Amino acid sequence: MKKISIMLPTYNEEENVIPLSEEIVSIFNTQLSQYDYEILFIDNCSKDSTREKIAEICSKNPKIKAIFNAKNFGQFNSPFYGICQTTGDCTIAMCSDFQEPPSMIPKFVKEWENGYKVVIGVKTTSKENSLVYFLRSCYYKLIKKFSDVEQIEHFTGFGLYDKSFVDVMRNLDDSKPFLRGIVAELGPQRKEIPFEQQKRRAGKTSNNWASLYDAAMLSFTSYTKIGMRIATFLGFIFSGISFLVALVYLILKLVWWNNFPLGMAPVLIGVFIFGSLQLLFIGLLGEYILTINSRIIKRPLVIEEKRINFDSKEETP
Repeated sequence: MKKISIMLPTYNEEENVIPLSEEIVSIFNTQLSQYDYEILFIDNCSKDSTREKIAEICSKNPKIKAIFNAKNFGQFNSPFYGICQTTGDCTIAMCSDFQEPPSMIPKFVKEWENGYKVVIGVKTTSKENSLVYFLRSCYYKLIKKFSDVEQIEHFTGFGLYDKSFVDVMRNLDDSKPFLRGIVAELGPQRKEIPFEQQKRRAGKTSNNWASLYDAAMLSFTSYTKIGMRIATFLGFIFSGISFLVALVYLILKLVWWNNFPLGMAPVLIGVFIFGSLQLLFIGLLGEYILTINSRIIKRPLVIEEKRINFDSKEETP
């Protein structure tokens, strides 16, 4: 009997974990009864009662497992690590707030049985904030245009990954994994299934503008060179313009020495323009360096505090 793993990252999802687990178990009992399953919660150091609820769920069903992180290791490391700890013939990664509907699970499994090693959900519409969705769309189009690797628009990591591809992820040795880019760059032929992103069932999202910016910059610095290329091209262009302006001013001053006062306005304008450009590209260069630094330090993805329902005899991936 084939085994399907469901990986659910959590952070302050006390109102969602119990109904979510119940719905997933119901799907396996009614629609996917020919498969064995495991559900793995990986909690990123929640501050509410999420861990207590997960422990309660695990005590009632040995097929539901849990990993509790020692602290919050970020929105990328924890889910990636969770996928790598699953033991099924395939792993389905999805969020724990019902924005990615569990009803998609049978559709993923069907396409997996048709031969696809990677089956992903792609948002075509969303019930989230319209401004956020618009900005996401602009970001995806921008990163897709400038990336060296084909990027997948409106893909958040929600999807099914065959065990063979999970093994690829385990062997990456990347301390700052970006799942969306990894799937686009290294994944085999995939099947994309459109879905409508739902509103959160309960609770408040932990995402904010800072976390969204962090995700955007990780993708930008990992898969594009355009930032530094723009800095180089603009450097050449403005250097040429500056040289021409300086030459023109020199000639005019030599010809009309007493009637051509230079004034301070051109100097101030030039200082502000070049100063702002320098700050912009120094900041962008810093983002690239931060990404490089986080990778070469080779810190572990997460540090575990506790495991629940993992058999001591079971081989840990």
